[in-house]
Amino acid sequence: QVQLVESGGGLVQAGGSLRLSCAASGRTFSLYAMGWFRQAPGKEREFVSAITWGGVATNYADSVKGRFTISRANAKNTVYLQMNSLKHEDTAVYYCAATARLVVLTREDSYDYWGQGTQVTVSS
Repeated sequence: QVQLVESGGGLVQAGGSLRLSCAASGRTFSLYAMGWFRQAPGKEREFVSAITWGGVATNYADSVKGRFTISRANAKNTVYLQMNSLKHEDTAVYYCAATARLVVLTREDSYDYWGQGTQVTVSS
């Protein structure tokens, strides 16, 4: 089993920045990749970004390319999502996810483990 704990959400003005963290514990040696998804009120959960556990490959949704950066601190078993130039439409609950399978990383059903979510609110 793998446990994921997110932190770093909050309230920020449009144009501001936030950094989300996701700390993984447990059988992290089995992981292939970690990702971030988000769910806005009244909408389905959507892919944001992903990174392979070795940190070699990254992937971003078109809506966040150039503004968000995913990275990993190997020694801390932690993945970060640096969010810059935030927009009101980035407001959502952000979820960290992890998978031990070699899968398509943009799909929600590719992930086996999920965090509890952290709220990001961007005021316009």
